Amino acid sequence: MAKAYKIAVIGGDGTGPEVTAEAVKVLKAAADKFKFKVDLTHFDFGGERYKRTGETLPDSAIAELRKFDSILLGAIGHPDVAPGILEKGILLKARFELDQYINLRPVRLFPGVETPLKNKGPEDIDYVVVRENTGDAYTGTGGFTMKGTPNEVAVQSAVYNRFQVDRCLKYAFEYTRKYGKKARGKGDKNTLALCGKTNVLTYIYDLWERAFHEMGKKNYPDITREYYHVDATCMWMVKNPEWFDVIVTGNMFGDIITDLGAITQGGMGIAAGGNINPEGVSMFEPIGGSAPKYTGKGVINPLAAICAAQMMLETLGEEKAAKKIDEAVKFVTSKKLKSLAAGKMGYSTSQVGDLVANKVAE
Repeated sequence: MAKAYKIAVIGGDGTGPEVTAEAVKVLKAAADKFKFKVDLTHFDFGGERYKRTGETLPDSAIAELRKFDSILLGAIGHPDVAPGILEKGILLKARFELDQYINLRPVRLFPGVETPLKNKGPEDIDYVVVRENTGDAYTGTGGFTMKGTPNEVAVQSAVYNRFQVDRCLKYAFEYTRKYGKKARGKGDKNTLALCGKTNVLTYIYDLWERAFHEMGKKNYPDITREYYHVDATCMWMVKNPEWFDVIVTGNMFGDIITDLGAITQGGMGIAAGGNINPEGVSMFEPIGGSAPKYTGKGVINPLAAICAAQMMLETLGEEKAAKKIDEAVKFVTSKKLKSLAAGKMGYSTSQVGDLVANKVAE
């Protein structure tokens, strides 16, 4: 009997449903090719639902989402809804309530895709950022005093405990051992680097650094450990991206450096990420926003959403199918597309999905 996966699909806002439809198309092609099944359930959480009902992601929905094997998300963000309402009420709520404590962000330049980095190619821009996803300044710890007065004070605290740090580091070490450069035949060692700011954030990143070296020495002697300040990391991501293998970091720094990484790999139209709970339900999404000005025009690039589906299959253990999608995306970027930019690809959104799906089916 073919293995079946229950997948929740949240198209979301703007062009989110359009790119998600192409990811689903490719997902189905991979399922047919590799003899597994995907049981899809669609949800309408997003700006339009919020405008109708005033709800974002109710607790009942969280309980329902726990029953799925994975979640595929399109995009969150609506021009008629104030910034933060949907992002906090849907995206961050799902991450926190489902304890998706890892944000996994491959930074990979596909062949045929332009990068703003001079003289750099796919062999140079090929690394992964493991971002802790539930702590730091994102916990909402803090508040205002004397709000609206000349003496107003705003405090938002970055908070971590050892449990959060240890489980993120464990995931990062295990990921490096399985998918690092040596494991992929692209180097003589697997290297995990901690990105922090130990010279200023002397409490939080002291905790991270101590835990990093303790765990590495005890359990992962085969993995080379390095440490980079976050500002140096940003410089090297531009100047020498080939130095990196796997980077692990906290929530705030991870949020910033992964967006920098996205532009070096060709922009948001090709960048995908996973919000992962290794023991529970994970959620995969394109990194770009909802791009409302392109809604309904059929010109938006769906490759980031397709890559999100590829990451989902890899995480679910369907590695052959995931590899096939990866190869198909490389074929399309190198042989078919004129550009990744909306309206300049040389194909419509659905046609790009067809190109990838047909290549997967071969």
